[in-house]
Amino acid sequence: MFLFKNIFSKGSRSGKPSGRTETRNFRIPLIGENAPSFTAESTEGPVNFPGDYGKDWKIILSHPLDFTPVCSTELIELAALQDEFENLGVKLLTVSTDPLETHEQWKRSLEEIGYREYGPQKIRFPIIDDSDLVIAKLYGMLHPESDNTRDVRGVFIIDPDNKIRAEFFYPQEVGRNMDEIVRTIRALQATYSDNVMTPANWKTGHDVLIPFPFKGDMSLMNKEAGDFYQFSWFMIFKKGKGIT
Repeated sequence: MFLFKNIFSKGSRSGKPSGRTETRNFRIPLIGENAPSFTAESTEGPVNFPGDYGKDWKIILSHPLDFTPVCSTELIELAALQDEFENLGVKLLTVSTDPLETHEQWKRSLEEIGYREYGPQKIRFPIIDDSDLVIAKLYGMLHPESDNTRDVRGVFIIDPDNKIRAEFFYPQEVGRNMDEIVRTIRALQATYSDNVMTPANWKTGHDVLIPFPFKGDMSLMNKEAGDFYQFSWFMIFKKGKGIT
């Protein structure tokens, strides 16, 4: 009951009225800005972000509390994708506002669950202790209209230059779509190294868009021959061969 009281009640994180003695102005870092730095303890030891992660892509997923049902399914789904993220050169970090001791208990419990077709999964990514709410504040996940941590449900995708490239926020009732997070990281990686853009519903290997104005050879503008084709002068595509 304690966990659900914290999530659903008004008042402070302890479930008691806060009195609004704190003036909050914790802005969400925008796309293109540097991801805020932090140090913290985690289930995988101390974390110094971003210094520990070099030129890797990074994804931060935040959680309001441990042992919540939606977040539990998300961590298991994330664990099932660990090898795929590793192959993409992506480091995963999860953050929760409970203390490290509770993180350890949550991790052990999750690793014993045979969820869906996966079977028990070992969680190799860190679950970071943000019980003092430092990270939640740095990443703008607390706001003046909220007196608890139920809105700490962000996803931040960060490139090798430590720039925020995408961010999503979800309500505590709705589980995050891990396939969409994978799709987004693949699309960002495709556009990071090539001067292209991805259309709606793009998947790996699909054709990509060329930024306007087109600077290529217009004689190649043929879908049957050449690399480029168009649906209109403002919708020029490049065939997806070689795009990963």
